[in-house]
Amino acid sequence: MGPTASGKTALSVQLAQTLNAEIISVDSALVFKGMDIGTAKPTLTERGGIPHHLIDILDPSESYSTGQFRNQALTLMADITARGKIPLLVGGTMLYFNALTQGLATLPEANPEIRTRLEQELAQYGKEAQHQKLREVDPEAAARIHPNDPQRIQRALEVYEISGKALSSFFGQSGDDLPYKIIKLVIAPQDRALLHEKIALRFKQMLEQGLIAEVEKLYQRGDLSPALPSIRAVGYRQVWSYLDGEYDLDTMTEKAIIATRQLAKRQFTWLRRETDAHSFVSGDDLLLEKVLKTIKTCLAN
Repeated sequence: MGPTASGKTALSVQLAQTLNAEIISVDSALVFKGMDIGTAKPTLTERGGIPHHLIDILDPSESYSTGQFRNQALTLMADITARGKIPLLVGGTMLYFNALTQGLATLPEANPEIRTRLEQELAQYGKEAQHQKLREVDPEAAARIHPNDPQRIQRALEVYEISGKALSSFFGQSGDDLPYKIIKLVIAPQDRALLHEKIALRFKQMLEQGLIAEVEKLYQRGDLSPALPSIRAVGYRQVWSYLDGEYDLDTMTEKAIIATRQLAKRQFTWLRRETDAHSFVSGDDLLLEKVLKTIKTCLAN
């Protein structure tokens, strides 16, 4: 686990090669086909001959739920284990990790009347007003859900209205014990300022690699919009607005870098809760050696 741009991909491939493992991606954006540059999707060369699962499995017009991830990840983990290998789960979508280890909550069923009223409120007052409303009743969910994600904001508000309880209070109530010994490894830079620099540099490199052309291809399809989870992904959302004429190039670049830094901040918030995780510093020359030593110690206990 770790924030965006922390070096998870390179380390995970080294670990997989050493441990005879296969990698399961824990990333809500890597599931989409045709979204390679902006998601920093590892190339075949970068994958180092290691099988990577849950990458390129959906068209950008489709949605992918936390429940789908959990079911598919568990199936893959069982299959990989049955073949005598180790499942290595790698990514930065902390909600997926949480659902896998803690289970999924049984939420109240949708209420059409409340949903219709929330849709009307969205049209009348806008998404910022709804996000503010969520901050008041469920600050934890509001911190996790982006203001540009009205669908999830409305679901959280709906759950609160039906049950009188915050959406966040439902999670962690139905975790089935996983039949695995779980070792949690967190990789992150020691200095947050270094990560911010790396995020800015990486986004500029993405632009040089053809990110705008990649998004333009999606834009010209005609069946996609910023309301879809794929286009809401950090970087894609800002380039889409640039293609819409909403931003100039410099503004788009600045907004995308800020949004990526905000994503990293939210990831750090999740990671601080992982009190049973082993933390390592990105860029450490002895990183692989230290991680392998920790794994060996954990397995011996």
